[in-house]
Amino acid sequence: MLKNYIFKRFVIAVAFLFSIFLIYLTPNKEFIFKTELNYIDTKDKSVIYLLDQNNYVARTKIRTYNRKIEAKAKELINALIKDGENEENIPNGFKSIISSETKINSIKFENNLIKIDFSSELLDIKIDYEEKMIEAIVYTLTSIEGVDKVIIYVDGDILTKLPKTGITLPSTLDKSYGINKEYDIKSYKDIDKVTIYYASKYNDDTYYVPVTKYLNDKRDKIKIIVDELSSSNISNTNLMSYLNSNTVLLSSDLNDDAMMLVFNQYIFNDLGTKSILEEVIYTISLSVDANYSVKEVLFNVNNEEIYKSVIKST
Repeated sequence: MLKNYIFKRFVIAVAFLFSIFLIYLTPNKEFIFKTELNYIDTKDKSVIYLLDQNNYVARTKIRTYNRKIEAKAKELINALIKDGENEENIPNGFKSIISSETKINSIKFENNLIKIDFSSELLDIKIDYEEKMIEAIVYTLTSIEGVDKVIIYVDGDILTKLPKTGITLPSTLDKSYGINKEYDIKSYKDIDKVTIYYASKYNDDTYYVPVTKYLNDKRDKIKIIVDELSSSNISNTNLMSYLNSNTVLLSSDLNDDAMMLVFNQYIFNDLGTKSILEEVIYTISLSVDANYSVKEVLFNVNNEEIYKSVIKST
């Protein structure tokens, strides 16, 4: 009787160990899938605007570990603070712009608006960087999906004037405030502005620099964008465009949330494969996003859709 009992316990123990062994050899696929998803969720890359080696406020990306808007905003702003918590995530060739002693008092998000309150050290910055700092904050925060506007506070008061430059700020800021501003104005009448993204490089890495141009030009902004990017006379040698100078925008159509652009064949990098350079797609798509409220940019040649650039998720 005792032998039978011991034998049964032995069989049960062996069966249990064998089951564990089988599970080890053939793991549950659903469990692995969920683990991988969680791993990806904690290592997203988010857009941030930092100073590049030429002192432009430039678009790049850093690792972030939060999906909630307020937490992600705090991560990104901490990367903008010199010696901040996330400064180690900044890629080579870029640097923070906010004074190192600056603290974030609070961040609140509601109705597509972020309200961010800084300590007074925010304003301890050299005069040449004062407006660039505001541009970096606004463009970084409004690059978070769902955020359209920003209100900046300093110790509880809305920042409406920069103390060193004397520049007046709207109480509510968005990307229409402009960035890396350039002025080519011959008359104070019919002034328009357009933001154009150019390519730049640090070592072998390409990134993108937005420039807001103020000019006397009443053409559609998309025509100005393409003409500027296809021009061989870019004003600053640190900025580049890969768009062939023979490229012509034949037509454009804004329909719902998409902009369709029809080009001649010179937009192709390779006519045989009908390929368009990634740098061309990015500079045009980012420029369209900066000036129009669209979610997609469609690149067409000879009535054929060559490429669809999704710039905002649906």
